[in-house]
Amino acid sequence: MRADFPDFRLGSVLATSFTGTLSERHGDAVERIPVPHRLVDWLAVYGLDVDSCTTAQLDLARELRESIHAAATAAAVQDALPAAAVHVINDRSTQGRAAAILTPEGQRQWRLSSASRVEDALGVIAADAISIISGERDGRLALCASPTCRAAFFDTSRSRTRRWCDMNTCGNREKKARFNANQRRSGY
Repeated sequence: MRADFPDFRLGSVLATSFTGTLSERHGDAVERIPVPHRLVDWLAVYGLDVDSCTTAQLDLARELRESIHAAATAAAVQDALPAAAVHVINDRSTQGRAAAILTPEGQRQWRLSSASRVEDALGVIAADAISIISGERDGRLALCASPTCRAAFFDTSRSRTRRWCDMNTCGNREKKARFNANQRRSGY
């Protein structure tokens, strides 16, 4: 993957994975959807296939992403939800016209109103955010323990004590830093 198009950080929860398209928010931020066609790529990974995306639609997506992040962060620390973020999430949810359908294999799939309807895909993401922020789903919102990341994630672990948004990135990086610090302290 080219350096200007970093790999996506994928998770099992649509809304919080979408907020992960901007990572390292408190360090050297990494924008993972820098151009419209990268949003098309990300949506396809989650089964929300669209044919195209305009710069204006990318701006709507980023506004939704930041609104979900703000609301999820507030919910994770049990603060009041930011009114502006709630407004954007609700607007995107009501503007989409996607429908859930059942596949012959018994899986849920989203049918967008047309192949180029980014707004429908954003509506699905907003609806997912509403379900996790409102507490409808089994799990809890938490913030990554990495001081440079602080991403909101949805913890569905049995104990609900997960510390990292992604063990393969933030968790390993933090554990490696601790190991190296211990090695320096012990003189190795």
